[in-house]
Formats: sequence, C-alpha cells, structure tokens
Amino acid sequence: MNLLNPPVVPPKTYFWVWFALLLLLLLNWGLAQFNLGPFNLVATLAIPFVQMLLMLLYLMHVRYNAPLTRVFVAAGFIWLAIMADLTLSDYLTRGSVPGTLRKSWEHGAWPPTTTQAPARANS
Repeated sequence: MNLLNPPVVPPKTYFWVWFALLLLLLLNWGLAQFNLGPFNLVATLAIPFVQMLLMLLYLMHVRYNAPLTRVFVAAGFIWLAIMADLTLSDYLTRGSVPGTLRKSWEHGAWPPTTTQAPARANS
C-alpha cells in the first residue's frame, strides 16, 4: 500500500460489513435464548471473534495496510494471550495455597492466627 495513494474502499463494502455485524449480533442474542449445553461457550466466543475480525480487517483497514501492520496486530494478540494465560493460571491455582494462611482466607480472618510466636530479628 502506498501512503500517498491509499486504497479506496467502496461504501458497499462498509454496508455489507455493517450488515454482517448486525446479523452476528442478532445470532448471538438468539443463541443466548437457548441452552446449547457444552456448545454455549463455543458459540459465545466464536461469534464475537468473527465480529472482531470483521471490525479489525475492514473498519480498521488492516486488510489494506502493509504486512508490517499485520505483524503488529498479531503481536498484540500474542501479548493478549500471554496476559490471559497469566491471569487464568493465577486464578486457577488460588485453591492450592498451603497451611494456615489458606484457612484464614477461607474464614475471612486477618491476620492469620498461628500457634508459634513471630520470629524476632537479631539486633
């Protein structure tokens, strides 16, 4: 893509993207009215993912930009995946805190009560 001569996107393309976004929104709302069992999560994640791709490619003009733009978009998604992984790993391992500290969290008591005296620093 030349920065001095950007591609001209016809208004018809924007209309069809808008129409697809509305259809996907209605589909997402319609599927929320039914219990799909294990496919609830798949449907509620797949439809917004397609919507995000449409907005990214057409409304943010990533489709018409240089390949370096796509590299930065991919890097952003990789960073998002890393942050989601770190957050979920922290959340999923919260139940594995050992000892009396965990019991104090479960009962809402702070500071945790221990049977031994706190260690003193040598001065």
